[in-house]
Amino acid sequence: MNQLRSTCIESARSEIQDCLVVGAGINGAVAAAALAGKGAKVTVIDRGDFASLTSQESSNLAWGGIKYLENFEFGLVWKLCKSRNELMAAYPTQIQEIRFFTSIAHGFRKPRFLIYLGTLLYWWMGRGRTKAPRLLSPAVIENEAPMVNTEPLVGGIEYSDCYFVENDTRFAFGFIRKVLQKGSNAVNYMELIEAEWRNGLWDCTLRDHVSDTTVALKAKTLVNAAGPYADRINAMHGIDCPFKHVFSKGAHIIVPQITKTRHVLTFFASDGRLFFMIPMGKQTCIGTTDTRVDSAAAEPTDDDVAFLLDNANALLKLEKPLTRKDVIAQRCGVRPLVVKKGADVGNAEWTALSRKHEIDVHRDRSLCSIYGGKLTDCINVGEEVAEIVASFGVASFPSLDPWYGEPSSQKKVRFESECKKYGLKEDQTSRLWRRYSKDAFQLLERFRNDAAMTDTVFENFLRGELHHIAKNEMVLRLEDFFRRRSQLALTHHRSTLHCTEGLKEAAKIL
Repeated sequence: MNQLRSTCIESARSEIQDCLVVGAGINGAVAAAALAGKGAKVTVIDRGDFASLTSQESSNLAWGGIKYLENFEFGLVWKLCKSRNELMAAYPTQIQEIRFFTSIAHGFRKPRFLIYLGTLLYWWMGRGRTKAPRLLSPAVIENEAPMVNTEPLVGGIEYSDCYFVENDTRFAFGFIRKVLQKGSNAVNYMELIEAEWRNGLWDCTLRDHVSDTTVALKAKTLVNAAGPYADRINAMHGIDCPFKHVFSKGAHIIVPQITKTRHVLTFFASDGRLFFMIPMGKQTCIGTTDTRVDSAAAEPTDDDVAFLLDNANALLKLEKPLTRKDVIAQRCGVRPLVVKKGADVGNAEWTALSRKHEIDVHRDRSLCSIYGGKLTDCINVGEEVAEIVASFGVASFPSLDPWYGEPSSQKKVRFESECKKYGLKEDQTSRLWRRYSKDAFQLLERFRNDAAMTDTVFENFLRGELHHIAKNEMVLRLEDFFRRRSQLALTHHRSTLHCTEGLKEAAKIL
């Protein structure tokens, strides 16, 4: 039994909550963190693990939406660039600038120089926060990215955006950690099965998928942040909403490292959409696809994998072509795209749909539902939800401690200084700070009390680190650790992980 989880469940059912947030992907996590950070008593639940659907299947990028310029969505790009810049400033070790090396083929639908002007506009809309774009000739591409097949190219562009140094799920979990730090509750593997608005409160019944029991909870307000399942939850409770989700499936494959340079290789795939080869640990993530689907459940098909491999082989000069045997892992999820209810989205408009978000508000029942959205815009979602819930009558309190962002640089310097006392290497210290933020100081207590806690047990995880995860990160299954608290399941073959020295001890600790 996980003690932290049990404590959260008991707290949630023992007193009326200011808000129940249903869904702990990025939207639900930021909504709960914003509310808890402003003094509300919050419980956030997810029927699976935290960030275990769409939020674990992204391209791992925090970007300003450069592709939306082609559809003249200048207002959206302006806002997304602003949001990206805010994330860069708030999370300097977790979200960092990376260069995109974009190749343009002969006969492409837009002239190379026009695309270059578009990247200049994009850089300007980003307030010049990143390095300026650069026009590339085939010779420059040949010299700086020799693995790129330059034969069909007229040239290319280099520009900047940002990426998650750890991964998308680790970033999302940081908001769950904020909820817990504020004394509110977060519970994974807990599903809302019934909710009734009665006498000014939401009377909720939850299903605990660990104990297979039900939990009763009362909340003053309800936030539907169930992502692809938001429509289902609204329909279940008779909520009429002017929006609906349509689903786009995106698949990626992870293969052995293609290039050691810290560039995102960017192409236009055979279907005309942006196609990335993104550094992921010591491997490369290739994607993505864009396939219209009717269900929120998604798995990569043989055609998806073939599309990714065929495009990669056509766009690169490799000693030998990539095959299915080279695929280390796959990631596949649906993008819930928001449209107006009743809208008939034809195939022509499909790829033009953007990842904007909408929030539907029902003041008569103190409920709001989040539709759409993307990782880059998450802080705005949190702030908007907090304002809406406050308008329902839930008191909020100003706090000197912001609800998002990393601790101050002074605290980081103090942590680094303390780590030197225990013989930690610079890369270990940086990783601990990036992964655990303020909670990294708790690790120092473990190191101080037992020197064995600084030993590496499994991959690059320290013994004290594994004990910290077991106590504070609600890992109920090894998959939670391999896939979401870390990215080991993405960068290692499962067979390799199972043979790794230290796995038995790591599993016992967790």
